Amino acid sequence: MAMNRMEKPSKIGKICVYCGSGPGTDPAFVAAAQAFGEILTKNGIGLVYGGGGVGIMGAIARAVHDHGGEVTGIIPKFLMSRERALHGTHELIVTHDLHERKRKMFEMADAFVALPGGVGTLEEIVEQMTWAQLGRHKKPILLANIGGFWDPLCALLDHMKKLEFIRGDLNFDLLVADTVDDILPMLQKAAAAVPDALMTTAVPDELL
Repeated sequence: MAMNRMEKPSKIGKICVYCGSGPGTDPAFVAAAQAFGEILTKNGIGLVYGGGGVGIMGAIARAVHDHGGEVTGIIPKFLMSRERALHGTHELIVTHDLHERKRKMFEMADAFVALPGGVGTLEEIVEQMTWAQLGRHKKPILLANIGGFWDPLCALLDHMKKLEFIRGDLNFDLLVADTVDDILPMLQKAAAAVPDALMTTAVPDELL
């Protein structure tokens, strides 16, 4: 698989991937997760994810691990059985609740990607959009629009812009990649445009 190389070293060391604890009905979703896991490993980028061993979460974590990459799973204690926490293949951080999980995911990642998923995936990526909108961070945010999965969300955001609920200084940069191969180059290009001082892993005040 061809890789786009940056002239300067990437500012991205770890990527937080939000995704479903189920596989979905389209095999392309799991295939995309596996392909992206391989891309991360080949580029020396670590994975931060929800810690589960099932669905798309399990697929990307196993892909990174099987190719020799670094995987950090972060899971609340109450979800360890439900999402079948993946033991023995990577670092697993067990948190007290979802709030702590999201804080740690933010701290450890330099960029955020949403693969297909459900309400939890939607909530997590929209929260990153909200923090970016309010100027709390400048880390790249990307929707992996596999098979047009995120088209309805993109349409809703466009609708909000037309009605001026997203306007002026409330606007934010959101990347949308239609193919797996486009994800990392788009994130690296966006990160390269952000001053080093703003590519910090400092936690927004709202999470302290």
